[in-house]
Amino acid sequence: MSPELHLRLAGLVQIALAVLHLALPGRLQWKDELARLSLVNRQIFIVHTIFICLVLVLAGALSVCAPHALLEPTPLSRLVLGGFASFWSLRLVFQWLVYDTRLWRGHRFNTALHVALTLVWLYLVSVYAGILFLQL
Repeated sequence: MSPELHLRLAGLVQIALAVLHLALPGRLQWKDELARLSLVNRQIFIVHTIFICLVLVLAGALSVCAPHALLEPTPLSRLVLGGFASFWSLRLVFQWLVYDTRLWRGHRFNTALHVALTLVWLYLVSVYAGILFLQL
């Protein structure tokens, strides 16, 4: 696959992640969980979730709609690629070092999800870091 195609696919993956956030409230019972928080913490949580989705859609849209801009070896493209590679690298690290293993070990669905997300983060890191490396 060409770098342009990988960028477009990475963008679609990020947009899909944003859409999947729509299922999180029901799956994780956020209504009950958030009711226990103070008003300010509940609203911060909701606003942050919305903005995470917005960032995913915008980053995805950039990769889907303007991959050529990211493939041109310019200071801006290297900065964006480096930012995306750093973002997804940290997300990969957090997948293994922040989430408690008790959340997924011994639970078939959660373990499968943990592994699948690890592969998604690895793919996104590979795309953005790989293209950045080619530019350097």
